[in-house]
Amino acid sequence: MATTLDVCSSVVTDGGCRPTRARRPLICERRSVPPPRARRLVQLFLGLILYGVSDAMLLLAGLGLDPWDVLHQGLSRRIGLGVGTWAIIVGVAVLLLWIPLRQRPGIGTLCNVLVVGVVIDAMLALVHPPHAIATRIALLVGGVVLNGVATGAYIGAGLGPGPRDGLMTAWAARGHSIRIVRTMIEVSALAAGWALGGTVGVGTVFYALAIGPLAHRFIPLLEIRRPAPQVAATATAEATAGAAPGTADRASDRTSAQPRRAGRQP
Repeated sequence: MATTLDVCSSVVTDGGCRPTRARRPLICERRSVPPPRARRLVQLFLGLILYGVSDAMLLLAGLGLDPWDVLHQGLSRRIGLGVGTWAIIVGVAVLLLWIPLRQRPGIGTLCNVLVVGVVIDAMLALVHPPHAIATRIALLVGGVVLNGVATGAYIGAGLGPGPRDGLMTAWAARGHSIRIVRTMIEVSALAAGWALGGTVGVGTVFYALAIGPLAHRFIPLLEIRRPAPQVAATATAEATAGAAPGTADRASDRTSAQPRRAGRQP
């Protein structure tokens, strides 16, 4: 019997409606693209592109970065290569940590590793950092807000978490507090990046305070839900009723009889 993983509801099922495992606090992830496929893919890539743009805005502002970009910038300054390139390298390294945790990536996870880093490097190559403090503050505020919108868009697409979010949720699913796990991971990335020369400043504090409420607002707002099974059943019943007189009544009788037959099975 096939086993499916529905991480939107965090329930592992055996192909029917019965859960075979306890609920786990995981972000949406599926092995294939559920309907509506076109909307999910468009929202996924749009969210990832905007995420890369928002990261580049924070880098251009130069007033402080989120913990992971502090690490990426520190590696870039110490070793070389672009910040976006290091975002890809670190993303692949974090993805490898999923293996012992038995976390499986979705298509959104793999796209996250590549798209965000490419967009960061492209933006930094095309746009020069501003000098006016008002412009830098505007970039900081706009970048943080756009980051929240982008987070809601790519997570709301339901095609898999980013590698860093997946590491957090997989670790927390082993019985650890998600708040403690998140704090440990973020503080470790921030400390390592700061030691390597990454920019820590007022923007880092602003990001830490604002991103939680923004994500809380935009993830539910932009979440794409699967069509309810009842809708499909109703559509089928209506089509049957229109096909031939009396067909809907016979279908209804068969449907109502199924639970009684199922109850007699050993």
